[in-house]
Amino acid sequence: MTKQQTRAAAYKTRAALFADGAERSARANDWLATMLAHHAGQRLSFYMPIRTELDPRPAVASHNGPLCLPVVDAPDTPLSFRSWHEGAQMEEGAFGVMVPSDRTEITPEVLIVPLLAFDRRGFRLGYGGGFYDRTLEKLRAAGPVTAIGFAFAGQEMAHVPTEPTDQKLDLIVTDQGIFQP
Repeated sequence: MTKQQTRAAAYKTRAALFADGAERSARANDWLATMLAHHAGQRLSFYMPIRTELDPRPAVASHNGPLCLPVVDAPDTPLSFRSWHEGAQMEEGAFGVMVPSDRTEITPEVLIVPLLAFDRRGFRLGYGGGFYDRTLEKLRAAGPVTAIGFAFAGQEMAHVPTEPTDQKLDLIVTDQGIFQP
């Protein structure tokens, strides 16, 4: 199966999990909050969920440290990150994703990363733009960073098709727990 076919199948799987996933979502957020407690004080990037992405905001609400959101500035570039706080003024960014209007940039130390599918090696299947791969490569070249995939356990697949530019996740948090590849 090609990466494009795998992506289409993964969309369907995630949509089905999302449709009846309120309880699983709550469990996943409990696990994520547990993990984030180990990163208190660190600059945390999370995402505003779109489509059927698992929503990390319940866990992020308990994070003790600066928060930021990713911003797509242009195709084929790493993401930038804007500072965020509860009640922050938001505007629509690329792909219809809401981003902070305040353009104050912050460099995250920990990133919660959305995905369509993942495998036990720590690879993720995203939407195909390569934004997180370029971003993680850039951040890791500058120093330590922790990338946490956040998904329903049912999004796991035996083997995510990869390319040389794909970056591994450091941890994956699901409704069934936390694992490190």
